[in-house]
Amino acid sequence: MKTYLNIFFLFLILCTACGNRKASDNQAEDIKNDSTKTFALPVIPAMLNTPESRADYLVRHYWENVDFADTTYLDHREVMEQAWVDYIDIMKLVPEETAISAIKQMYKDAGKKKKVFFYFTDLAEKYLYDPNSPMRNEELYIPVLDAMLESTVLDDTEKILPKGRRELAEQNRPGRQAEDFTYTLVSGKSGTLYGVKADYTLLFINNPGCHACEEGIKELKQAPAINKEFEAGNLKILSVYPDEDKEEWERHLSDFPKEWINGYDKKLMIKEKNLYDLKAIPTLYLLDKNKKVLLKDAVVGQIEQYLQQR
Repeated sequence: MKTYLNIFFLFLILCTACGNRKASDNQAEDIKNDSTKTFALPVIPAMLNTPESRADYLVRHYWENVDFADTTYLDHREVMEQAWVDYIDIMKLVPEETAISAIKQMYKDAGKKKKVFFYFTDLAEKYLYDPNSPMRNEELYIPVLDAMLESTVLDDTEKILPKGRRELAEQNRPGRQAEDFTYTLVSGKSGTLYGVKADYTLLFINNPGCHACEEGIKELKQAPAINKEFEAGNLKILSVYPDEDKEEWERHLSDFPKEWINGYDKKLMIKEKNLYDLKAIPTLYLLDKNKKVLLKDAVVGQIEQYLQQR
């Protein structure tokens, strides 16, 4: 499955005037009359002649040639999945509020048939929620969860899972205060997240010995912008182990730079109170000096880019 819309194709869509409107209209009509389901992009009005206005129209009208009440579209899942992936990829070209509004409307329209609705919510889980997806994006997944909770085709039992995910998504969102907690050092001395004093705090929740965590430590050691801020004293890294096996944590302490704050959650508050969504380990958060979340569940590259542009 191709995961990104062809850049040249997208450039043509957004920057080329609509001189072929008649041909596009005929194409859409042919598709509606074709028993084999394909996907047709909407025709962007010629009066919209800037990339921004064309992207806005494309996002808002992307599904206008699809009848969500027609379950035979699900017989052509590869076509529809590719269309959905391209749709999400286009979202980076419009303001976040536009993307959220368009996604919520799309899922409202898809709710005409339960089978169709489930298909598209499964795609959102696969691409926007799964921790292994390169397209993972909680802010775009939230409107899908909202649509599920507002849906009339789901019963109360079917809304339990999205309700729980929605509550977790609300915690530690960018722009909000991070949940405070107490960590304990190997010496037995304790501290709190809010007690870390720096312009930036990089919270690194991890399990010692896991391959992804080892890779994360390596990336952080080699990240120029992060280390520049760290060496200047503007950034501190708080590494926290949230699980029970203290002996395992102690065995791997040498894996972590001594200059970091390396602690464990002695009372298991992070885990037992769901203070942080740990569907993926390691989990990285970048916080400002007041512990407001700047980046949630980020990768090292995103943190690097943020610090370089500040």
